[in-house]
Amino acid sequence: MNTNPINTEGKGPITTEPVSIPGSAAFQAQYVGRDIAAGLIAGSMAIPLSVGIALMSEFPIKVGLATVAFACLIGWINAWFKPGNYIGCPGIAAGLAPVLAVGVASFGLENMAFAVFLTAIFQAVIWKFNWQRYLLVAVPVYLVEGLLAGVGLKIALKFLAFTYELPAGMESADSFLNGARIQMILISMGGYGLFVYLFLKFKNTQPAVPYFVIIAAGTILAQFMSVPMLSMEDTDLKLAWPIPHFDSALTAVYMVGFAVMLALIDVIEQVMSNAAIEKIDPLKRKCNSNNSLFAIWIANMGSSFFGGMTNLDGLAKSTTNRLAGAYTKFSVLIIGCVVTYFAFNTHSLTYLPKFALAVIMIFSGWKMIEGLVHVTHHGPYAMILAILCGLLVFKVGIFEGLLAAMAVHGIVHYMVYANLDKMPGRDIVKRYIDDLKKNGSDVT
Repeated sequence: MNTNPINTEGKGPITTEPVSIPGSAAFQAQYVGRDIAAGLIAGSMAIPLSVGIALMSEFPIKVGLATVAFACLIGWINAWFKPGNYIGCPGIAAGLAPVLAVGVASFGLENMAFAVFLTAIFQAVIWKFNWQRYLLVAVPVYLVEGLLAGVGLKIALKFLAFTYELPAGMESADSFLNGARIQMILISMGGYGLFVYLFLKFKNTQPAVPYFVIIAAGTILAQFMSVPMLSMEDTDLKLAWPIPHFDSALTAVYMVGFAVMLALIDVIEQVMSNAAIEKIDPLKRKCNSNNSLFAIWIANMGSSFFGGMTNLDGLAKSTTNRLAGAYTKFSVLIIGCVVTYFAFNTHSLTYLPKFALAVIMIFSGWKMIEGLVHVTHHGPYAMILAILCGLLVFKVGIFEGLLAAMAVHGIVHYMVYANLDKMPGRDIVKRYIDDLKKNGSDVT
């Protein structure tokens, strides 16, 4: 994308309308300094987020970081040929963490490589036929927001325990709420308040500031008082064929259904992220969600060969990347280099206090819950259904909750049109589809 002013034949006013040239999404010499600086900032912010998401997903931290690094490399290479967006930052997504955790609990970590491989296959089919255009027609956007809110609640509660956890040896058998625990709770509350204050102050200028400050403050505090620190077992990264080890045919069938669900949620989140990334692009360039999907399934298939996770362009990291000064995907390559360093030097992460990680992840969960605000313009019915979907996702499971909410949605439509408008069944179905198209148009 060449954004230098152009004067055609020396006549008429100069225009700054972007002119597309091959490879311009991946690298432009005029923006290289800005992209490097943005990559360093967004990469540093991506570390604690990726650590928290990996923990939530029940995956080894090193594997999560390796997934981010690999996805960044694929995203940058893809930008030379099939740019999906221009400043999106690939990585593991908080919205998919509980889904992956369910997979680990159901199939075991040893079978998750095959689950991710299957997910990539289904996403390749969706990409080939450009079916991503219809996904948010089949699933209304307000139900997606409800699903993400339920996932956000899971994340927030998962990391809440880190805010009052005590170092080994300081637990009291007599009282849960002892002096040490009260002190830890107050530290966590103070850290969260500081993070929110800095986020509100710098979100439109330097959104990475609260992340840097809470990590730095927590690390310094840990030098003067005893607080729980992040601990991890080193994991060997090795290439292997993603071959499953099932004990029954029923498990294999369940795995296929799980991979379909994972693929759909991944694609839907990417479509929604692209819609937001397009709005914050500094040069107002259009996103191509199908090209983004190409990079996603390639990265997912590749990561399955080292036991990696699924990926997409996360909105939080992408926003940081943009506000830090990124103009092209070259910043994503820098992000990948930063993450790669920590992937092979995971011992550096043992200086990260657990309460600081909890602050970041609880805030991330809250932002997903806060997304319900976007549903208000759809009306009270959509808001009620979105909240119901969120509660069902939280209580009974992500896939089951979404299906139940969609079933309720269909039943309500049928009852309203059949009883009040006296519409025949065929017309009710047509009206239902038209409503879905209308509600999905905001994102697609």
